[in-house]
Amino acid sequence: MGNGRKPTVKICGIRDEETLRGLLTLPVDQIGFVFAKSRRQVTPEEAGSLIRIAREERGDALHRTVGVFVEPSREELTAVLAKAPVDIVQLHSEESPDDCRWIREQFGVQVYRVISLASQAKRSGKMDLRRPIQPLRAAKELLLPYQGSVDAVLLDTYDPVTIGGSGRTFPWESIPPYREAAHRLGMSLIAAGGLTIDNVRSLLDLYHPDGVDISGGVETDGVKDIQKIRTFVERVKGHEQADRIAANRKPDELS
Repeated sequence: MGNGRKPTVKICGIRDEETLRGLLTLPVDQIGFVFAKSRRQVTPEEAGSLIRIAREERGDALHRTVGVFVEPSREELTAVLAKAPVDIVQLHSEESPDDCRWIREQFGVQVYRVISLASQAKRSGKMDLRRPIQPLRAAKELLLPYQGSVDAVLLDTYDPVTIGGSGRTFPWESIPPYREAAHRLGMSLIAAGGLTIDNVRSLLDLYHPDGVDISGGVETDGVKDIQKIRTFVERVKGHEQADRIAANRKPDELS
């Protein structure tokens, strides 16, 4: 978090064991399961089974699991997390600081709070979650109430239908004030929305988020593509250490 560490990678929208096992061979930091209504939605039982596989294969210290929710009630969260004990709860709705604090304390998880920004193509008109570019002071005022109750802020592209996963980018020049405000308040800043293997290096070079979150950008015909995931991860992790993955594949390193 602003200390020179390599950015984290979250691959979201995982639904099947084959893809999961492919991720477990890569330096992916977070694996996301969508519980909100979406074409990538999984049931708590499906996610629970995949979480057990991940923990059996790699242990709790690697590949943190994330549950994505939109306007969940406390009862829904309790029921879902009883079957799918994720490490992180990601909220795409308007939860209050008290709600976020309750989730952290009740379930012993981290909480990511999503802020939705207008896409490059939609920058005018009245905005609800579609916040305009924020200067540092405004960003800090927005985030300050969540200090101590939220671990990371995730900037995503606003879409009234898909909520997240729109496949469109927001104006990346919005990132610096949010990143600075988040760091001052002890939070990380994660960027999502329209990322691909072709544009992620530009994002990292120009705006230096603490992490990146991708789903549709590593799919082919709506299905997770392990080769695209591998390329994406290599480009992110190679941003500061280009030879790391190749070195890890050397026979003398695998013995």
